[in-house]
Amino acid sequence: MFNAYAAFASFLGTGVEFAEALTIILAVGVVRGWKSALLGAVAAVVVLGALVAIIGAPLVHVIQTPWVALLVGLFMLLFGIRWLRKAILRYSGLISLHNEAESYKKELEKQRKAGQVATSGVDSAAFAATFGGTFLEGMEAIFIVITIGLSTNNMEFSVIGGVIATVVMVLLGILLKSPLTKVPENTMKFVVGIMLTSFGAFWLGEGLHVHWPQKDLSIVYIAATLLLLSWILVARCKGKLNVPNATKNTSIGG
Repeated sequence: MFNAYAAFASFLGTGVEFAEALTIILAVGVVRGWKSALLGAVAAVVVLGALVAIIGAPLVHVIQTPWVALLVGLFMLLFGIRWLRKAILRYSGLISLHNEAESYKKELEKQRKAGQVATSGVDSAAFAATFGGTFLEGMEAIFIVITIGLSTNNMEFSVIGGVIATVVMVLLGILLKSPLTKVPENTMKFVVGIMLTSFGAFWLGEGLHVHWPQKDLSIVYIAATLLLLSWILVARCKGKLNVPNATKNTSIGG
């Protein structure tokens, strides 16, 4: 059961992060040249892969230690809550939905103001931009892959999900040569937020020696509760936002 769950959660989380990294790479490539842009991105991916191998493998052997489970659960819970909070705010209309096309325009403008493009060798500004962007987005992806792998005891499937997402993002970038505006990024973040929060709560409880009813199946119940609660919060926020508008429209009509 959790083999597929680990792969799916890692695929979604990594896909979201690398969709944002791809936007930076495309903008840098268009403005400052593809050679330097791709070199920076590839270098970041190599470093990230090494970090997964160095950090993930040892942790697999100590995850059953209560204090390790406690730390993993705490960080996973906090990380998941952050994603879930942003998703609720976006879907309720309190903040705008993430727009990859708008991010692409901003990055294009930023790169045009980054100075003269190097005519030979590696453009240092382009390399730094794509390395930094890919590395920062990739660090969140690594956190998702490692914590999902640890919490499900399926590091192999978690890594496979992350690798597949990376390959898919690269192929889509090569084929489309444009930001992935059709990818339901906001919905994917909502789903990953619920997954991370539910697993984080479960493992935090494990670290505190909580006896969960039906053991691992409790994660499903936590996720379902979070989904219901999120839906209620979004509906209530939307209702509150619509009340002033409705009052205003009524007064104008009168």
